[in-house]
Amino acid sequence: MDPKVELSIVMPCLNEAETLATCIRKARAGLAAAGVAGEIIVADNGSTDGSIEIAQREGARVVHVKERGYGSAVRGGAQAARAEWILMGDADDSYDFSRITGFVQKFREGYDLVMGCRLPSGGGTIAPGAMPWKNRWIGNPLLTFIGRLFFRCPAHDFHCGLRGFTRRAFEVMDLKTMGMEFASEMVIKATLRGLKIAEVPITLHKDGRSRPPHLKPWRDGWRHLRFMLIFSPRWLFLIPGLLLSAAGFLTGMILALGPVHLGRVTFDVGTLTIAAMTFMVGIQLVAFAFFTKVFAIEEGLLPHDPKFARWFRFFTLEKGVLAGAGLFWLGAILLARAFGLWWQTGYGQLDYAENLRRLIPAATLVMAGLQIVFSSFFLSVLGLKTQSRNPPTSEAR
Repeated sequence: MDPKVELSIVMPCLNEAETLATCIRKARAGLAAAGVAGEIIVADNGSTDGSIEIAQREGARVVHVKERGYGSAVRGGAQAARAEWILMGDADDSYDFSRITGFVQKFREGYDLVMGCRLPSGGGTIAPGAMPWKNRWIGNPLLTFIGRLFFRCPAHDFHCGLRGFTRRAFEVMDLKTMGMEFASEMVIKATLRGLKIAEVPITLHKDGRSRPPHLKPWRDGWRHLRFMLIFSPRWLFLIPGLLLSAAGFLTGMILALGPVHLGRVTFDVGTLTIAAMTFMVGIQLVAFAFFTKVFAIEEGLLPHDPKFARWFRFFTLEKGVLAGAGLFWLGAILLARAFGLWWQTGYGQLDYAENLRRLIPAATLVMAGLQIVFSSFFLSVLGLKTQSRNPPTSEAR
């Protein structure tokens, strides 16, 4: 890090010859307007249209990033930056680098991540023609809503390409992704690691390129959503699992007592079968939630969670085995009762519906019990390393 350089402006670049010079000149004007000593870095990702020569002619420092992808380019540029404050933005002239004073002010106030906000919900502005309708009214608002719901992030525009971060924040976030989901990873990890996040309203302008953008709305939108789901075991597995298991259990309990008639509609053993399936799927999803959480924390993908650590200390292997064994034996008793009734008939023909009403709950409880027993063992195996690193007297567990 060079103490003489306060701000590094990083522009990821892949064949941006039409707009790159304009962006560099605006960035230089922005540094002067903000009163900071800075540098301009063009993180080139394999341009073949003369972008490299343009950047050098305009006085920017070119960093060659061989690993392809938006995230790779930004990460390579940030790693090469000499300043404590780093501002990233696209080189297509959709962001006005001459107006960066607000970002510098937030850095001076001690914020770790400073997000630009294009959406009106956060005070931003989208110029006519600057954003396709599906991005403006569907993609960005929906993904931002999901991000705020899943991770309680304060940002109103999850995917604004103009944003800044400190070098310390960059190291703490430990960003890994190579593509467009890099933007989501940054906001999510900053939030999970408790970094100070601020927003600066900006205007998104129509880009100055004559070719189509690198962004593919549906493909990259799915990549953002997929990343959010993977980083949130609670919403991907736990909440759906709890809802499904509760719905399946309650429905099964009612139908195990007899058919239910609602007008002309009758719910009987067919619905009982679906309820049993729903219950088992829910149990499996809940187990996946805990498996994923332990693994992600152990691998450093998610930060330490004190609430989960307390639960993990409470739910021991022995308690899980006892709970699963209890369900197993309850199911086994019901199976034995069903077998006894069959034996009393001399192994003859039984009433079809009544027999299934006995067998389905019994078999479901047996399967659920075994699932919980072996899931408890697997969860214990996943947590061995975590437990060995965190002795019982430690408050960090």
